Amino acid sequence: MDTTIRPTTPSTTKHLVGNTVASRLFQTPPILWKGDIGEAKAQQELMESYINLAPLNKSLTLIAGADISCNKNSPVIYAGIVVLNAETLEIIERASVITETAFPYIPGYLSFREVPALLQAWQKLSTKPDAVMLDGHGVMHPRKVGVATHFGLAANVATLGCAKKRLIGRFDDPAPAQDSVTELTYQGEMRGYVYRSRAGIKPIFISPGTGMNYEDALSITRQTCAGYRLPEPTRLAHQYVNEIRVAHGEHPPTNNKGSV
Repeated sequence: MDTTIRPTTPSTTKHLVGNTVASRLFQTPPILWKGDIGEAKAQQELMESYINLAPLNKSLTLIAGADISCNKNSPVIYAGIVVLNAETLEIIERASVITETAFPYIPGYLSFREVPALLQAWQKLSTKPDAVMLDGHGVMHPRKVGVATHFGLAANVATLGCAKKRLIGRFDDPAPAQDSVTELTYQGEMRGYVYRSRAGIKPIFISPGTGMNYEDALSITRQTCAGYRLPEPTRLAHQYVNEIRVAHGEHPPTNNKGSV
């Protein structure tokens, strides 16, 4: 399978998120890795101008979770997407790929490793969801382009990020009770919520990617929590990719993967 990152020429015309031209622009990271992160940074800065944080403009019938499993020093990527009924949280469909990437593990730029594989899994789905929750950050990122934002722009779908660790910003720790929430700010700007999904456990970090606002992202997270620290979409996607990894003869990673 050819997973080479090919260069593209960005359009000089601005388009609203959801426009197919904007979607095509970000379907493949437009860099061939040559040891210089500058081109990836420039691409993130371009993507930032396309982010749409307007309220979600559709009812939520299907919600998907997306995740990858990999080792920092390995090119192999295990990517999976799980589509759920948004009300019952029943699994409707799953799709996965095993592929490789040439892009190295660089915090702040991990979406360039992950999004091409996730897009391959996305293209295999016969049932497309109304929104996708990704294991990683959305706009809670230095340039607002975490994996959730990057994937949403490339796949032309509303997204949110649900991360287990902070990447940027300051926040007050939420109260110990379940459903406690505080805001996270970065450089004086709100970038998302810190949410305690279960009493007495570490909070999770919630932010929109694109195609929804902050309140939508928090509401979807609350709606899909089912007694675990992680909401069901990303919890089930995490389980799925590690099942695939084990079936492929590898052990799941311990704590060496963090989507940002």
